[in-house]
Amino acid sequence: MPDVLIGGRAGQGSAGHIALDAALANRHGLVAGATGTGKTVTLQVLAEEFSRMGVPVFTADIKGDLSGIAAAGTPHPRIDERLNSLGIDDWQPHAAPVRLWDLHGKSGHAVRASVASMGPELMASLLELNETQGGLMHLAFDHAEREGLELVDLKDLISLLKHIERERDSFEARYGSVSPQSLGAMLRRVHVLATQGGERFFAEPALDIHDMLATRGHAEQARGYINLLDGRELMQSPRLYTTFLLWFLSTLFRELPERGDADRPVLVFFFDEAHLLFDSAPKALLTRLEQTVRLIRSKGVGVYFVTQSPADIPDEVLGQLGNRIQHALRAFTPRDQKAVKTAADTFRPNPELDTAQVITELGVGEALVSVLDANGTPTQVERTLIAPPRGRIGPLSDTERATLLADSSLAGRYDERVDRESAHERLEARLAAQAQASHATNPREPDKTRPGEADRDPSQRPSENVDSEEARSEGAQATRPPAAARPSRDTGGGRKRQGVMETLLKSVMRALGSQLGRSLIRSLLRSFTRR
Repeated sequence: MPDVLIGGRAGQGSAGHIALDAALANRHGLVAGATGTGKTVTLQVLAEEFSRMGVPVFTADIKGDLSGIAAAGTPHPRIDERLNSLGIDDWQPHAAPVRLWDLHGKSGHAVRASVASMGPELMASLLELNETQGGLMHLAFDHAEREGLELVDLKDLISLLKHIERERDSFEARYGSVSPQSLGAMLRRVHVLATQGGERFFAEPALDIHDMLATRGHAEQARGYINLLDGRELMQSPRLYTTFLLWFLSTLFRELPERGDADRPVLVFFFDEAHLLFDSAPKALLTRLEQTVRLIRSKGVGVYFVTQSPADIPDEVLGQLGNRIQHALRAFTPRDQKAVKTAADTFRPNPELDTAQVITELGVGEALVSVLDANGTPTQVERTLIAPPRGRIGPLSDTERATLLADSSLAGRYDERVDRESAHERLEARLAAQAQASHATNPREPDKTRPGEADRDPSQRPSENVDSEEARSEGAQATRPPAAARPSRDTGGGRKRQGVMETLLKSVMRALGSQLGRSLIRSLLRSFTRR
């Protein structure tokens, strides 16, 4: 079975080589040590060794100096001295196949994920929600699934939360009480996340994890790609960084098949600056991480935490790490001394070494190493010189990075963001349809002060009910001549109103007319009678 050469005991040649059995690399591991003691070079050596045997690697490049692995190293007298001491006679400078990635899409292929694939637990952690808000996030995701609302980007999540706010009564009928204050707080946090890079990360095309499981070459000559995630800006957003890494692990666990025992892993995952996660992650998230680390090895994935001290790792996770590489620690304070003791206690003792003492004496490029043997038992801790890497120690130049990106087989695949129909567009369309239906059912009341209202479409006129008389009256008023042409004021029914004097005069004239008429008739009758 292939071995991953780590280094060896000084002056013992090939007989003193210390290597990790590749078949047990999925039992996870730890690389620890104070700043400046050689952790990054050790990570580079391990990544190169896995790549040489055809195993792809994923790691964050926190300071940008790991990118030199894509260029061949150069001979140096100190490298020659180390090679002679370790008895390594097949060392040749060599560039590893590398793919550059960036959550912001600036210095590497853009890494994107959908909101739905993140899941409510990781999303709640990313937004730093409290327990109540986190529970509401779970309900929101469940509601979206029931309603067929696909959550791709942050616009979708915002629209979903606003939809719940509008339809709170029906939502509460299914799920129970919902706090408007919690919804408001969640909306504000999503908007803040969008301004901090989340708008670029939560989008499509989403990362296809199989692009990180690729190899270059064929058969025995195949080499695994080393996937470097640019972490220089991510350190300003540690929660986004750690949440992405947990999402990546969870996606691997969900999509990869069970593999059983194999001679090498499918992927080796280095979790650099692991303390960033454990310093602030909520208990629920740590529990999920512990479960994932324990179970993902059956999928052929090895997880290696890179941090300053074993004390940074919770005991539940630390207990899963079978392969250990410990660089120097300094014991200047009581807290440092406790960390040294903790690190020493994690190793299987070696009668020839005072482990706690040696940890403080290690030089740069030296480490205490214990790996799993063929039976899965940790070997005794050994003081080890780390083998020199074959790639360049130090970063690529900007020109070299640009060339590497342009020549990548993935060039153009993740460059352009795609915004297709999802929850936001569907909810907006639903709102528009509801508004149109409401307008058709309850049309706007006519403006009674507007001339020509009677000429509107009959379907828009008031119905023939108690208001019809008023509508007809308004129509009559609209057709009457101006007030200046009318001799008197109108009543509500359109008739002329008579004054008091006019009425009296008419009554007198009627009375006089009646009396005169009777006198004339009598005179005529007398004249006819006499004849």
